Amino acid sequence: MSEDLEVKNHEPSLYNEDLRPIPVKERTWGWFEIFNVWANDVQSLFGYTLAASLFLSYGLNGWTVFAAIMVAGFFVMWLVNLMGEPSVKYGIPFPVMARSSMGIRGANLPAVLRAIVAIFWYGAQTYFASTAVALLLKALFGGSGEALFLGLGGLDWVAFLMVWLFQIWLFWNGIEWITKFLNFAGPFVYAVMIILAGVIWWKAGPGLFAELGTIFQGTGSYEGSAFTAFLAIVGTMIAYFAAVVINYGDFSRFVKTQGEMKKGNFTGLPLNIAFFSAIALVVTAGTVAIWGEALTNPTDIIARVDSLPLTLIAAIMFFAATVGINLVANFIPPAYDLANLYPSKINFRIGGLITSGFALVIGGLWVSVISQIGIFNFVNTLGAILAPIYGIMIVDYYMIKHGKLDIQNLFSADPAGKYYYDNGWNKRALIAFALTSLFSVATVWAPSLEFLSGFSWVIGAVLGGAVYYAVTKK
Repeated sequence: MSEDLEVKNHEPSLYNEDLRPIPVKERTWGWFEIFNVWANDVQSLFGYTLAASLFLSYGLNGWTVFAAIMVAGFFVMWLVNLMGEPSVKYGIPFPVMARSSMGIRGANLPAVLRAIVAIFWYGAQTYFASTAVALLLKALFGGSGEALFLGLGGLDWVAFLMVWLFQIWLFWNGIEWITKFLNFAGPFVYAVMIILAGVIWWKAGPGLFAELGTIFQGTGSYEGSAFTAFLAIVGTMIAYFAAVVINYGDFSRFVKTQGEMKKGNFTGLPLNIAFFSAIALVVTAGTVAIWGEALTNPTDIIARVDSLPLTLIAAIMFFAATVGINLVANFIPPAYDLANLYPSKINFRIGGLITSGFALVIGGLWVSVISQIGIFNFVNTLGAILAPIYGIMIVDYYMIKHGKLDIQNLFSADPAGKYYYDNGWNKRALIAFALTSLFSVATVWAPSLEFLSGFSWVIGAVLGGAVYYAVTKK
């Protein structure tokens, strides 16, 4: 890597130590760290339920479901390899990368949108992680769990504040400690999942294989052809990872080489997803053999096993898994995005504190207010309109800039600079974004487009890139 990544003369409103290009000699990540980014992303309670449900809901042969999961894994791997390449090459995070296509000021638009979505889910996931700690506290000390304030009991509030403070402590110690936690959580969750699968297998006995055979024959009631069911699974899995795809550069900038990044993406996406899905399949089949019904929620399974040691270990696992995905998908992105808004005043730590402040409110109000008022369409709308931004950034880097960026100009407010465009905004990118984001918004609100399922994100990205290429070349 021959590029000089030192920024010589930078504009204070565009630069701080957290946004600066990371020289190769300062990078410590290899394929294992990237693998654990994806391991933590998939190992949430929702991720487990999703993986288990895919084998039950579509009526497909089990091998066909695995094939669909693998196709989605390889496709997402291709998407993040494209997005990660410039950040490995130049050591820059997502909001700085966005300056090349959106303009040095225009990059704040996608950064703010991504930050709002991530902050909302950071608060929600902080609450969900606290339910695991509450489970642990109630198993150890008892308690009725009766609601005292805003729908939460005393131990629930203690657990929520413990998780909230733990995450603050973690990010305040810097990316090194976050990396250590992710490297611990990924293997630990897998170890507990394998133990759980072993316990279920032991309890189920030979009946496990009979239920596996039944599931593999296809038992769902999906209305549609096998091909549309296959596409629905692929689309669902792509949609699951879409939130991390656009800001993947926030992670790949720490990787030493392109080869290490690609190896981490290969092991962390198609291979990791297939292995995790296999564990979910074995456990789900075992629940049918033991209790006569398919349990796809891990907390329900732990409750049925009724073992205090397993409950304690599982509670720690749920906590680690949920905090892991929270750091990957919902904390690191807004920390950088907020820093990009006002670099001279907001760094990674301050951005993290702002994120945590909102999380305290969102998580604390989750049970009694937010989950009751149907705010999901608002958040999903903001998430959907990020899809064209991905297409614009990829087309700009590979087809317009031909894989070459000027590091000095990414941090320069000189009106003659390459990325200053029109007062810091690239009008062509804004036009492409405005035209194609209408489609993305429609996929959230228009029932007639519901059939697109997870592919709406892909279509939005393709349209954004195509329109941007057309107006730029013209």
